[in-house]
Amino acid sequence: MAENSKIEWTTHTFNPWIGCQKVSPGCDHCYAEALMDTRYGKVQWGPHGERKRTSEANWKLPLRWAKQANGTRPRVFCASLADVFDNRVPKEWRADLFSLIEKTPEMDWLLLTKRPENIKKMLPQNWEMGYKNVWLGTTCEDQENYDRRWPILRAVPAHLRFISYEPAIGKLSIIYDAQGLPDWIICGGESGKETRYMEPQWAEDLKDQCGRFGISFFMKQMTDKKPIPENLLLRQFPRAA
Repeated sequence: MAENSKIEWTTHTFNPWIGCQKVSPGCDHCYAEALMDTRYGKVQWGPHGERKRTSEANWKLPLRWAKQANGTRPRVFCASLADVFDNRVPKEWRADLFSLIEKTPEMDWLLLTKRPENIKKMLPQNWEMGYKNVWLGTTCEDQENYDRRWPILRAVPAHLRFISYEPAIGKLSIIYDAQGLPDWIICGGESGKETRYMEPQWAEDLKDQCGRFGISFFMKQMTDKKPIPENLLLRQFPRAA
């Protein structure tokens, strides 16, 4: 869950638990809900939904990945079927997750959330300026959510911060910020049923802005996974802290 991820910007995907609820328009066509709730009925999504911890066998996978790293620094996306900073998750589970992260310094952990306002109060006591193997990210599907979520994430101590502009459902512009800019931006159009169209110009403008500000830019996909135009074929990774 999963041994090797199909997500282009990560090596592995690890889900310590499953379950979430929608918090903004980017969640409207949530693939995790469609898969885990609607299709398989494993968990109930929504404000009254549950969170299910995954198996002990699954929790052992990152330890194996770390042993097999051999200096390659695999990236681990956590969590694709949940949210690490969801306030409905038992705090003991999150403590176990941070303990696991500490035990695997050979890998970089990508913690992506739509709830950056919860991060500070849910970090472990020994976080200080951040674990060196943790990249903190927040999803910003449009300008409104970037303007609200990025300043919150920017204020959290971390060695590397990133933005997931996916699904891109509105234009997003980056302006110079003397207090700090993201280290990395992932850009991607929506896929699946009832997709909302991402204007290619949004991605092109954002790529150009990242170039001006020294932000690494990763073009993940166009709407409905159509071919990426040559002028957008840029898949950069930030230099790990």
